[in-house]
Amino acid sequence: MARAKKITLEDIARILEEYDVVELEDVKIRGDVEIELSAGVAVPPSLIHALQSMIGVQKLPEAKRIEDLVEAKFEVAKAEWVGQIEEVTIGATSADGGTRERTVTIGGEKSLPFYNFDCQMPHPPVISVDCFDMPITLAKAVRGHYEDVMEDPGEWAKKNVREFGADMVTIHLISTDPTIKDTSAREAAKTVEEVLQAVKVPIVIGGSGNPDKDPAVLEAAAEVAEGERCLIASANLNMDYERIAKAAMDHGHVILSWTQLDINAQKTLNRYLFKLGVPREDIVIDPTTAALGYGLDYAFTNIERMRISALKGDTDLAFPISCGITNAWGAREAWMKDSPIKEDSDWGPAAYRGPLYEIMTGLTLGIAGGDMFMMMHPKAAGAVKRVTQMLFGAEGDEAKDKKVEMEDWVTWGAGGFKK
Repeated sequence: MARAKKITLEDIARILEEYDVVELEDVKIRGDVEIELSAGVAVPPSLIHALQSMIGVQKLPEAKRIEDLVEAKFEVAKAEWVGQIEEVTIGATSADGGTRERTVTIGGEKSLPFYNFDCQMPHPPVISVDCFDMPITLAKAVRGHYEDVMEDPGEWAKKNVREFGADMVTIHLISTDPTIKDTSAREAAKTVEEVLQAVKVPIVIGGSGNPDKDPAVLEAAAEVAEGERCLIASANLNMDYERIAKAAMDHGHVILSWTQLDINAQKTLNRYLFKLGVPREDIVIDPTTAALGYGLDYAFTNIERMRISALKGDTDLAFPISCGITNAWGAREAWMKDSPIKEDSDWGPAAYRGPLYEIMTGLTLGIAGGDMFMMMHPKAAGAVKRVTQMLFGAEGDEAKDKKVEMEDWVTWGAGGFKK
């Protein structure tokens, strides 16, 4: 009786090489085949097929079953923040002495933006759509929406609310700039009155940015809008912020504390406002928006650092953040028809680029910690609102009834805001 002997595939290969055998035909290897595998390793189907063909067996013994996987539980890391963002309400209804039909509240966060599995955001970001007190040069993609109302700021504001569903309106009193029209503070106040009568949503009142003229303009605007709890934009270190802050306090408004991409400057200005007696619930900060195309990464980093510092307990920075998303139109790629460089690739339709620049800027800064966005293009504003509402966790009737297929996730709707 033949004695069983173990032989490896390596032994077979060596024998064949020793006798200079190049190929075997109609040869079958008989006997038991043993394959040693590490614990928990399955035999690949390709290896099983190869062995079947080579040794002429029809079926290999079943491989040992892989050990059951240990049940795993997915957990999101939760940070234990000690700070909380101030909660600020803009607008006043009749119950509060104003004439607005609704108010908006921002801030109140105890965690990072949209980090709802850690701590639910109390309020979603809000959007204020721009209008101006005079016709201005606008990109074609924006101008087409407002050509019929640019001579009348009240009608402009009304269109933002009635047609585009804006939650808030920002009136920019740019005609007051001495280098433009040098409109008087009294005339500017009349424009604010017109806007307040035209719409019943909360409004933001902005000057022209002229450091010499703005204090008087914003004082007059704050007085005529007394009781409406508007957001006065803005107090900053480059002008007489004391006059502006005092006007806001005297007439019951919220003050926008604006600085230029500098955390230390923001802390300094906020402390000055505290010393003047501005209540914490009446402060919104604006650390400046460097939009997509010319420094979005700086704005993102600055805002994110402020928000994290606030959540860690820095009370000088624990305020809702406003972002001037309209600045996206400052990038030439947002409004130029074609690239000025002949060798450059096609930029694509200008009608889409500008709104997309606004959308990308808004969503990026929303993730960083922005609570309020000042925007211009109505469809861009609508897109940012829909996405941030979704991230916030809001479920509208439209979202429940309509399923969006994967291939249709990028669309260009005709609506604007969806209430």
